[in-house]
Amino acid sequence: MDSILQRSITNEKHQGIFLNDVITGLSKPQKKLHSKYFYDEKGDKLFQKIMEMPEYYLTDCEMDIFKNKTSELSEYMIDGNPFDLIELGAGDALKSTYLLKYLTAAKINFTYMPIDISGNILSVLDRNLKKELPDLDIKLLEGDYFKMLQHVMDGSDRRKILLFLGGNIGNMDVTEAYRFCRELYSKLKKGDLLITGFDLKKNPHTILNAYNDVRGLTASFNLNLLARINRELDADFDISKFQHYQNYDPISGACKSYLVSLVNQTVNVSEHQFLFNEHELIDMEISQKYEQKDIDALASKSGFKIIGQIADSKNWFVDSVWQAV
Repeated sequence: MDSILQRSITNEKHQGIFLNDVITGLSKPQKKLHSKYFYDEKGDKLFQKIMEMPEYYLTDCEMDIFKNKTSELSEYMIDGNPFDLIELGAGDALKSTYLLKYLTAAKINFTYMPIDISGNILSVLDRNLKKELPDLDIKLLEGDYFKMLQHVMDGSDRRKILLFLGGNIGNMDVTEAYRFCRELYSKLKKGDLLITGFDLKKNPHTILNAYNDVRGLTASFNLNLLARINRELDADFDISKFQHYQNYDPISGACKSYLVSLVNQTVNVSEHQFLFNEHELIDMEISQKYEQKDIDALASKSGFKIIGQIADSKNWFVDSVWQAV
């Protein structure tokens, strides 16, 4: 099939899924939008700016692990056999690049397979890695985590090591995280590894400041999804009539983002119409924070065994190494 036609069909399929998810989410009693759609070209750039903010500690914490404890991380991966290193939600691979450099310098036989829903950020990642690591064996995978993971499992019998970094597991509530980990486990073979990051509970002000920055970047990041829906799904959100709201519950560990409707209003999305009352909320994103006992319970319930855990120098963040048993 002609590549241009194939891309057109693929884009139409993605847009159909996007539209269905938006319509389904806005039709719920508690309106909701999927945070995975934050990442269009502008969203990617905004999130990169968020990661550079001094108050957004998560990047620095996990960077500390990948930059200064790379050999410790790699010890769990290297067993003398080739493997596939699969990164779910790779983004720009800012942190994992340190690991890739270490493994490449050590002449380890592996293939790096970044998976991301954003084709834009994958192209940026590919361009950057080809400059920094021209000999890296890399295979880009654009799409849904589980579909792409199944594609990899079907195409290679090598040991699999999954990276799920940046506190991405925290973008699900506890029940969703269990289902997600359980599905990952169902696709892996005995001995395969999952290395996943957990943002730990800490001073509530530190956490809230990371998501409620004074520059308003997080607000712009959330509101940009409405702009994307307008542009791609023939919608008419008046973005000036919505406001970002952030809160954090230090007991449950749930840090949640909302958009608040400032007036009574009607919004059209494609051929669908949605009524918003003044002060009505759209649930945008959760960033769940964990205690060690929560991590232990999630691993064991999902079928994994924790074989290692590496913390940053502040003990604010951990990368937990799980093995499928």
